[in-house]
Amino acid sequence: MTQDDMTATLASARAALTEGRSKEALDAVRALMDRGGEGPALYGLEAQALLKTGDESGAEVAADRALSLDVREARALCVKGDILSRRGEFRDANAYYGGLMRLLEGAAPSLDADLREGLERARALRQRLTGDMLQTLQAELRGAGFSEERSHPRFRHALDLALGRKALYMPQPKAFYYPELPASQFYRREDFPWMDRVEAATEAMLGELNGVLGQENESFAPYAQTMPNMPKPPGDLLIDSMDWSACFLWRDGQETAYATRCPQTMAALKDAPLCRIRGRSPQVMFSQLKAGARIPPHHGYVNTRLVCHVPLIVPDGCRFRVGNETRHWKRGEAWVFDDTIEHEAMNDSASDRVILIFDIWHPALSEEERHLVGTLLEAMDAYSPNPATWE
Repeated sequence: MTQDDMTATLASARAALTEGRSKEALDAVRALMDRGGEGPALYGLEAQALLKTGDESGAEVAADRALSLDVREARALCVKGDILSRRGEFRDANAYYGGLMRLLEGAAPSLDADLREGLERARALRQRLTGDMLQTLQAELRGAGFSEERSHPRFRHALDLALGRKALYMPQPKAFYYPELPASQFYRREDFPWMDRVEAATEAMLGELNGVLGQENESFAPYAQTMPNMPKPPGDLLIDSMDWSACFLWRDGQETAYATRCPQTMAALKDAPLCRIRGRSPQVMFSQLKAGARIPPHHGYVNTRLVCHVPLIVPDGCRFRVGNETRHWKRGEAWVFDDTIEHEAMNDSASDRVILIFDIWHPALSEEERHLVGTLLEAMDAYSPNPATWE
């Protein structure tokens, strides 16, 4: 028997199975076997045909034989899932159905009818088991005192990850990683009591911002700029663009003229644990995102600091995503986040958005660690012609 003969007969058997002629499909498969045909696809067809003709035990034997040769044989996975599901062994059935879904998802339009139907059964069982598991978990957690509103957001995040409702995002600093530091997308506002003073000064800061915006000189400049003697990165539309601009009060650890023009803003930060590293920090700025502009997903440089936002001019339609959580800025409601976790900003409104941004030490660092980290980064910068900034 040539390979072409086997391929043609297999195609005929598949067509018969698809059209509901299960006995005819089984006869074709058995005829191939009598002529020396073998292989996982043949045994998978045999298993599906046997199951459809009512021979469940024979179908399981054929499916096991197919999977012993190739664990990715789709019909065998489908048959095993169907048989175990009929027996009420749903968890084991889900394991086979899960393999079928991973194998076939995205290919549904081109699948034979029996495989499309099997895929639908797999999805239905997965949804049922997920729903059952969720109900059980919710009941158990309620009994343990869990509350969606009151329980620690860290546990709520873990629950979402465990249930597959959110994707996992990890810190990925671009320049320097400090191990064993706790990492949160957004930190709890109540963990930063000094922020009360900052939020209370919102209107005063807004007044100073409006004074800066009203000046004739160029108080704002592109945040991302081409570095001297360096080529412009290809494809980065925000480089040298006013779509994302900044007015720095402190930049790379040095005070600018705008700090003296915004005394109430700087006074509001008096108790904030600003990073102080020569040539790097603090960074304090008014950050402007033009109407319709977007800052694409990116990561910060070091995980020894956190970034604070104080919204000042925030029209509706302005969003900010860190990892798997998206928030909308609200005037005077500050937040703290880890910018080494993937984040992006969107202004879908018809007017500009402006916020105050500043960086603080990661609260888990001791005074000694802060001193040593600062010393290390300053020393590293001495050997780099264009040291990476805090961003």
